[in-house]
Amino acid sequence: MSLRQTAAYNSLLSFITSQPEREGHHQMAEAAGNVYSEAEQPGAPPAGDTELRQPVGQDGNIQEGMDFLGPNPEYDEEEEERKYYRRKRLAVVKNVVAASVAGMITYSIYMGLLQMQLILHYDETYREVKYGSLGLEDIDNKMLMGINVTPIISLLYTPVLIRFLGTKWMMFLASGIYALFVSTNYWERYYTLVPSAVAIGVAIVPLWASLGNYITRMAQQYYEFVNYKDEHVQEQKKAPKGASHRYVIIFQSVFFILFHLSLVFAEFPMVLFLNHYLHDYNHTLHNVKTCGAESHGMIVGLNKTVLKTLPPSLSLIQVESVLMGAAFLSMIIFLTLCGAAYRPAEEIDLRSIGWGNIFQLPFKHLRDYRLRLLCPFFIYSGFETLFAVSGLILSYGVCSMGMENLWALVVAYGLSSSLCSSLSLLLLRLPRPVPLLAGGAVHLVVLVGLMCWSPIPRDLTLLPLMLALTVVWGLGSALNKTGLSTLLGMLYEDKERLDFVYTIYHWCQAIAIFIVYLWSGLPMRAKIAILLATLITAGLCYWLMERRLAKNVPFRLPRIPRPRHKVKGYRYLEEDDSDESESEKSEEEEDEAGGASEDEAIGERISLDSNSSTGCGVRGRRRRKRREDAYEQAGGAGEYVHTQ
Repeated sequence: MSLRQTAAYNSLLSFITSQPEREGHHQMAEAAGNVYSEAEQPGAPPAGDTELRQPVGQDGNIQEGMDFLGPNPEYDEEEEERKYYRRKRLAVVKNVVAASVAGMITYSIYMGLLQMQLILHYDETYREVKYGSLGLEDIDNKMLMGINVTPIISLLYTPVLIRFLGTKWMMFLASGIYALFVSTNYWERYYTLVPSAVAIGVAIVPLWASLGNYITRMAQQYYEFVNYKDEHVQEQKKAPKGASHRYVIIFQSVFFILFHLSLVFAEFPMVLFLNHYLHDYNHTLHNVKTCGAESHGMIVGLNKTVLKTLPPSLSLIQVESVLMGAAFLSMIIFLTLCGAAYRPAEEIDLRSIGWGNIFQLPFKHLRDYRLRLLCPFFIYSGFETLFAVSGLILSYGVCSMGMENLWALVVAYGLSSSLCSSLSLLLLRLPRPVPLLAGGAVHLVVLVGLMCWSPIPRDLTLLPLMLALTVVWGLGSALNKTGLSTLLGMLYEDKERLDFVYTIYHWCQAIAIFIVYLWSGLPMRAKIAILLATLITAGLCYWLMERRLAKNVPFRLPRIPRPRHKVKGYRYLEEDDSDESESEKSEEEEDEAGGASEDEAIGERISLDSNSSTGCGVRGRRRRKRREDAYEQAGGAGEYVHTQ
């Protein structure tokens, strides 16, 4: 028998033997009404169909072998959601710590290098031997002018820079400018030092505005990730008033606790390197006659030679290389560890309001009486920061105990500011005005005492008293800085972008720093009198602001234009804003949303009755105008909230 005949015989035999079984299966399927009952019966498949055989379970049920296609009984959706938002919260904490550490490193390098540079360039022997007729003293004056004068115009370009680059990339770029300043010290010339100092002045206000906005934004995100189950969070609506205050207070305190350590690390080059080359106080203060309240300028009569021996050039290069490496480290931290504050679509949406409007918005924010009444406190904050170094530490401390004790006073001030920044956590339990007014009261007492005290030059017994004064001043500075940043985050909690507000804050500080730069030759009592007058004015204005808020006095809000979505390179729908969420709508928009469908129906009836395009055009213009007015102007005490 041939192979083909054998195969045909086997197929016929299989068909005959399976025919009764198939008929039984057909009857059962008709009885049960289930066309799949044949697959559920045990039995061997026809010959030649082994490749189509389905996996069966132990009970002969094919469905048991296909359980992997259905939902996993071990999967807990609620638990997975909880783990997801826990990772989100940890990422926010990582962002806050990374931004704080990177900012601390950046300012440690800047202040440490600037201090070492000014001391070396002050020494007459160092200038003549190393640079001859280069004129380092004149270069230093131009450099300080660039650092102190340039920030005056920062109000004009800071919002534009932040909108163009974004918050995270603005911080990264600013840290790169500080690294550029470090690199120019390898080749100290007019065309390297002065332009880098001007660049530092340009970057100061954008860096601080970005940091303040970034920390506050992280607090708002943390609140959303903690309360992700709340209805207003899921629907992207405005949070209840004061909802994120707790996290704003905590995150701002953490930032300043870490940042104020920059004053400590800035003294490492002084302690580990430069102090070994300094003369003692008997030589440097030999011609100094007056200190403290009776002095004029900084330290009148300070010796022109403060170095015993000139530091080797190779040692200077090594110190600057270490600082350069730390500058690159801060840039890497900003770039890799700090997450974005806003989604790209939100950044694009804000840029589309127009660069001219972005330029005008800081001035429009000054219409708000809250910011106007806080401006004296902003200015005092700049005064007290510079006075702590140029007045208290130099004119009182170094003038009486010598330059070799400069590092001890600065370290005491930095440690005190860092530790006392944690006192701002008292805002979680105490009323809002307490920390800010308490810091002002501490400074008021110290300033009155300094007005009446003139320490004796070359008296080392004053070291404990000077350390105590710097610690107390650091307490007031910590309450002032942390209190102001926290206050802005609390007052403008409805605004998702605070860079306009923080720009005004740090611009006022820049104005104060410029004034301190101009008054360097005034008598010390005149400087203290200006500080006292500013502090008292700031306290009264702040009290007036809190009183108005308690009486629910409405404040004037800036008119923010509607984003123009016709941006080159992007496809937006003119009527349907794809990137707009519920949180972007103002109160007027929400009130009018209920009547939108009714207006639309009326417009359609008008259009059908008139059978012309005139009614449709009028309706469209009226609806567009109503939408734009609701977007541009918020009503009552609520503010328009942009996304970014």
